[in-house]
Amino acid sequence: MSWLQLSLTSKVFINHYRHSPVQASAILIGIMLAVTLLIGVKATNENAINSYSQATELLSQRASAYISPSVTTDIDEKVYFALAQAGIKGLPVVEGIAMGPNGQGWQVTGNDIVAAISAPNTAQSTTSSATPSTKKPDNNPINTEIPLAQLINGHGAIMMSESLAQRVSPNNIASLNQQELAVIRISDSAGLGNALLADISIAQPLLNKVGKLSYVAVFPSFEGQTKPELVAQINQVLTAANIDLAQLSIQADDEGESLSALTDSFHLNLKAMGMLAFLVGLFIAYNGVRYSLMKRQALCVQLMQQGVSRGNLMAAIVVELVVLVLIGTALGFIVGLQLSQWLQPMVALTLEQLYGAKLMPGLWQWQWFYQALSLTLVSAIFACIPMLRGLIRTPLAQGAFKQPQSQHYRRFHRKQFTFGACLIIICCVLFLFTERYQHSLILLGGVTVAIPLMLPWLLSGLIKLLELTKPSGIVQYTIAETRQIIAPLSLAMMAMLLAISANISMNTLVGSFEVTLKNWLESRLHADLYIRPSSQKMADTQAFLQKQPLVDTLYTQWRTTAKLTDSKHPAAIDIALVSRDIASIELTSAFKLQTHDFWPQFKQGKQVMISEPLSIKYHYQLGDSIKINKLDQELTVGAVYFDYGNPSGEAVISPTLWQSSPLPNTPISVAVSYLGDLTALQSELTTTLGLTTSSMYSQKKIKKEAISIFQRTFSITLVLNSLTLIVAAIGLFSAATMLTQSRLAPLARLYSMGVSRKQLQLMVMAQMLLMVLLTCLIAMPMGALLGYFVINKVTLQAFGWSIDMIWDWASYLQVVVISIISCMAAVALPLYWQTRKPLISSLQQESL
Repeated sequence: MSWLQLSLTSKVFINHYRHSPVQASAILIGIMLAVTLLIGVKATNENAINSYSQATELLSQRASAYISPSVTTDIDEKVYFALAQAGIKGLPVVEGIAMGPNGQGWQVTGNDIVAAISAPNTAQSTTSSATPSTKKPDNNPINTEIPLAQLINGHGAIMMSESLAQRVSPNNIASLNQQELAVIRISDSAGLGNALLADISIAQPLLNKVGKLSYVAVFPSFEGQTKPELVAQINQVLTAANIDLAQLSIQADDEGESLSALTDSFHLNLKAMGMLAFLVGLFIAYNGVRYSLMKRQALCVQLMQQGVSRGNLMAAIVVELVVLVLIGTALGFIVGLQLSQWLQPMVALTLEQLYGAKLMPGLWQWQWFYQALSLTLVSAIFACIPMLRGLIRTPLAQGAFKQPQSQHYRRFHRKQFTFGACLIIICCVLFLFTERYQHSLILLGGVTVAIPLMLPWLLSGLIKLLELTKPSGIVQYTIAETRQIIAPLSLAMMAMLLAISANISMNTLVGSFEVTLKNWLESRLHADLYIRPSSQKMADTQAFLQKQPLVDTLYTQWRTTAKLTDSKHPAAIDIALVSRDIASIELTSAFKLQTHDFWPQFKQGKQVMISEPLSIKYHYQLGDSIKINKLDQELTVGAVYFDYGNPSGEAVISPTLWQSSPLPNTPISVAVSYLGDLTALQSELTTTLGLTTSSMYSQKKIKKEAISIFQRTFSITLVLNSLTLIVAAIGLFSAATMLTQSRLAPLARLYSMGVSRKQLQLMVMAQMLLMVLLTCLIAMPMGALLGYFVINKVTLQAFGWSIDMIWDWASYLQVVVISIISCMAAVALPLYWQTRKPLISSLQQESL
């Protein structure tokens, strides 16, 4: 290799880009957009996953063990006092929902603030060897922001993160459960997220949990104490204090492994969306590289004719590509981190609502840049190999004047279509045999890649059908030339097809899920008012409701945690064990499957009904025998019922079996069918029994909150889809800009033959509109195919939710209209630039 030739060739290429900055811009824009969405999603995902293993107690360190209730909703605070008297360092925590003035529920956490900020930092963690860029931030610096003296003296205040306070409490006053509380703003680095934190002396009466705790976080008693040693010490101390351990669950911290497994499908779906956006961006970058090399074909041949070896020419092109990828990746990395800061609150809210996970403040790592650079560089070089090979093999005698022929592209597009069609068929067949969502996502990726490969040949075929109408004049020329511009616009239209298909599939998923969820809520919510008082007030609440003349029916529900075992799964499965009165179960159960003799067997306590997510995740079928640790007998799976929004497994047993088993007799909630005014009943319950509004939910309120959570859950997916469509529109703008430069001479010839400038503008707009409309037409069945697999395979296997596929034609039309508007806007500016130039001068330049 001659370094002199390489240097001179590189300088020639630099000068080429100085005269044609649009080509370099198109390549950089594609790379930057691809890396932006890839890094944005990657940073959001990894920060969330990292938070699971690094999550701390609010304003404190990470605990090594947790004491939580096993049969009731709360534990007595004497558990904490027994630990404290024995010298074991613990943090008492109480959690609950408090209602704001507008009826919105807020998650409130209360702990001993002094104990929290003085907790020892001796908990063993698998993250101790993390690099400086991944270690969790120290929470202690925010101690100076907390007025400890006021809190210790019972000052009514609640703490929230700075960003949350700016949104919901600009006047630093919060009204919760009809109490006015001062707001103390804490730095976002403290990791409060969307939670509200109060001292336990304030939180217990606020949440109507005086003397009760939700759990106790326990820290090592001495440096180097292992988690098994700590759990053994806790058991010994509580046993000596005559505390019933059967009422408690004492477990060592699992470093976030259970939460990571629970949210794995959510993060995998986000990752798939990020890779889709990355693919769209690469289409744009590849289109720019292809156009740039095509325009430099004559230049490259001239360089070889003047003595530049083919190896040096190839090396110069590869160096140029590496430099462009490096610059584009650096820009995309910076913008992607900013995008992650925007996406992270949406992900935090979704994970908090679905899984109860709280995310730590976002951190970034240099490894992400190197990973994005490697992936982009390898993808770009691999994609450009055929073009580079064709350019290097160009004969010197005629290469400078040889233009790509349409026949060559037609053969290439036919091969693309054949490959894409075969890939779709293979993936569809393999879908029949997949049982894990990871495998289904891989096949979905194959379908996603195959769809755009088929587009150029389909577009050419559809336009050929239009030619059969035998138009005349300028219309005939417009349609004929449209076939010729398919090749230079194919990659941009493929990116657009991907974006439109993804939007259609996700709109199908969201619309179908919303309808399914609403129908399920209608069947599930049979009562008018749902009440969840504390265990101490449950008996009084039941007695009070039974005396009310307007109460038509009183329903009860029991719930506890349990472990399920069977011969197929050696490890115990954590589930929620539930029972309700028979009337409630019959009214609210929407069955997916059931045995023919289910109800008699169920009422006798011989069969159990399990939720669909539990059935799908662990492959339970009707007739399987299972053992629940808190029951004395084995049960047979007699029915599988639909359960949406619940990420964990659930089993329902008859009330007869519940009462005859060593399970808590006190219900956790009651519900009533009421013939009068619900507001009056709620006021009477508050006045007579002291129940808070946060412990009472009307049917209308539950439906409203459920739909609100649903919409927030899918908001990030819809945002990513919209960003992908924007990226595709930008790609079309780049392609249209480059195409207009190469079409100046043909348009000038038409102008010289008497076609007016306005007719030329209409012709170009009509060509692009035709291309976009045909692309949208092809996107409809392709998007429906993707939607079918997302609903009936990926979502079903990942979350265990069966969703009826519903066609939302209004949303499809909206996507098409947005696509047309985006494309027309992308074409308008290049067209304006094109028609402002003197067309005759373009014709004169061509003849020189």
